[in-house]
Amino acid sequence: MTTTPAATPPGADKARSGQDSTGRLRAENRRLRAELTRRHLLDLATGVLAAQLGASPADAAAHLDALAHATGLAVEDLAADVVNAVAGPSPHPPVVSGAGVTAPENPPDDGASRALADHVVDARRARRTVAAAETADTVGEAARTLLEGGLSPFGAESLWLWRCVDSGCLRLAGHAGVSAAEAAFWQWIPPAGPALFHEVLADGSAAWLESGRDDVVLPGSGPRAARALLPLRLRGATVGLALVCWPGPQSLDPPVKRALMGLMDVAGTVLDAAEAAPPATPVLADVLDALVHPAMLLHTPPSSTAPTIEHLNEEAVEALGAAPPPEDRSLALALPGIHTDLAHLARRAHRSARMQRAALLPLSDFSEGGSPHLFDVRVLPAGPERTVVLWHTASDAGLATGRAVARLQSVATFQDSLTGGETIWSEQAYAIFGMARAEKPVPLLGLRGRVHPEDGVALTGLLKTLTERRTGAQTVLRILLDDGTVRHVRVAAEPLLDGRAVSGIAGVYQDVSASRRTEVALNATFDHLTAVQGRAEIRHQLALQLQQAIVPEVADLQELPGLLAAARYRPAAEEYRVGGDWYDVLPLPSGKVLVAVGDIAGHGITSVNGMVALRNAQRGLAFTGNSPRCLMRWLNEVTLHTSGHPTATAVCALYDPADHGIVWSSAGHLPPLLIRDGKARLLDPPHDVLLGAVPAYEYEERHARLKAGDTLLLYTDGLIERRHDGLDEGLALLVAEAERLSRHSLDELVERLLSAAAGDTDDDTSIVAVRVR
Repeated sequence: MTTTPAATPPGADKARSGQDSTGRLRAENRRLRAELTRRHLLDLATGVLAAQLGASPADAAAHLDALAHATGLAVEDLAADVVNAVAGPSPHPPVVSGAGVTAPENPPDDGASRALADHVVDARRARRTVAAAETADTVGEAARTLLEGGLSPFGAESLWLWRCVDSGCLRLAGHAGVSAAEAAFWQWIPPAGPALFHEVLADGSAAWLESGRDDVVLPGSGPRAARALLPLRLRGATVGLALVCWPGPQSLDPPVKRALMGLMDVAGTVLDAAEAAPPATPVLADVLDALVHPAMLLHTPPSSTAPTIEHLNEEAVEALGAAPPPEDRSLALALPGIHTDLAHLARRAHRSARMQRAALLPLSDFSEGGSPHLFDVRVLPAGPERTVVLWHTASDAGLATGRAVARLQSVATFQDSLTGGETIWSEQAYAIFGMARAEKPVPLLGLRGRVHPEDGVALTGLLKTLTERRTGAQTVLRILLDDGTVRHVRVAAEPLLDGRAVSGIAGVYQDVSASRRTEVALNATFDHLTAVQGRAEIRHQLALQLQQAIVPEVADLQELPGLLAAARYRPAAEEYRVGGDWYDVLPLPSGKVLVAVGDIAGHGITSVNGMVALRNAQRGLAFTGNSPRCLMRWLNEVTLHTSGHPTATAVCALYDPADHGIVWSSAGHLPPLLIRDGKARLLDPPHDVLLGAVPAYEYEERHARLKAGDTLLLYTDGLIERRHDGLDEGLALLVAEAERLSRHSLDELVERLLSAAAGDTDDDTSIVAVRVR
């Protein structure tokens, strides 16, 4: 059988290019890390030779290269030998001289030559491990390097590094081979902690526990597991403790002890490296660490602050090329090309309390280089401010097939045997025929009792074509379900041939009932188009009048005590100009002025009902003369008892013309914007919850002093929210635009801001501006 190459689908080359660039990024990161370790080791060896030979660093480096050429050793191995020769005792140390590295004066006999060679190899590996740990960016990274490269060959399973801090406490600075939950438990060791820790600190000598300790609780696998507790020293002072743990009892002979002490010598120096903050939810971090695909935990504040990375499992670190530095764990730094898309999915997951999916990030077309591409992305809310992100480094065939099936839920496959075998249905077939999954599938030859009598001829013709003419065929049958309903099902089938005999039938069932109903509905709709258009025009006019009655637009400047006010409203849809936004500028009997905006979640009649209830309630409550925080608390209770259980954001402010003071409260709303002397800035809002979220909530207040000429702007998210950008970007654009338009009259300022609005989500928009006279 011959085959022809499949045509390359559009975008496949770019997809492969994205995967290749991801692999290149990881490889380049590993290469740079290895080169940094190599350079550090060569620098150490060069320094040793410069001191021994009394030569300059450049001459010492040239001498090191010459020695490597003369001995036939790799320059890295020779550098490790040079450093090891002066770093500590060795059973058979090489002799370093001006002539080079020579054999020991009393070489072992032939029987011990293999042991010596093994020792040299182990010593070189240990020195490279130490050099890699010394160049690590964080204490945790150094601990992982020491465990994997130096301690694991001795059977160790975990390493803990504590730093001495004030008041005699020990703080965990780094660890490897340890779960996040266990690390959180042993994050601090107070003076009243296990006495063994403080004994080692006081004596300055190691404690070797080959069979553990039964009388004290220590980190590790179990009470009988071996442990080594060693003091960490730096410039002659004890600066911390290291704990090496094994999975069970372990004989720790003198060579092992010397090797461990040599490795721990460097641990005292790496305590000066940065410390990665422990995850706020260690149990969740452990769950992510147990996964075999990349996963990360994001901190997603409820405000517009950009998400930050709290935890990456090892697969994610490998996929991204490196972990973010402790001083900047922003998502934008780790994934510069896709952080906006990912942050948008995270916030949508929290707003909807549902998992969000993306087959590929970035959502835009592939670009060369830059961030790695994330495939089969799933974003899940994990608490009030935590988001879990799961992904693959290449498209997963199973998940892709699942997505394809989900798009074709009305399609099912079947296979019938005509030689005594069974009938096999895919899962979707049971739903098409209205049958339970436990029922026995019905073969195509046995469908006649379920087919509408008028379609019996069509079924007979289909079966004859398949079994007698032995060719494929298709038809549409009306299937009678047990509940009396009729379903239109397209049957497309092919005969399975064994020689010239038909041994079975394979095919597809497709529920086309919806398309048949659509055809009927379209025909009926066409007959009534003229009447519908007339009713739509009437509905349009009524909607306009309703919107104007509920929230009348302030077309002209409104003069209030000490203020000028202007307001505008832009609906979400042109035909039905009613949404969930409201605003109010209301002089009160006390002489103060109420300025407020709010946004009911959603659109339509339900949102309108909620908006009318809250706006009218706020107006009535404002006449009590109470503070904004009190008004907001009452308004929250009104929301909780409003039909439909809406939620809303709102800002409620009271301006006092007597002292130009303004007091305001916010229920999860966007911050007000103040324009003063041509400069615009956002006022810091209290971080309080939405209206209708929780009962009996106490809202905070903010105070500000305005002066003549100041302009205060309140608005809803339709003004700044964009589909593929965070709120920070939209707010920054608003601040810049407000500064540019600051010299315009209040009316023109509002009009121009609305015209230049950055928002593109088709949400309705309200904007209120007041200017101090």
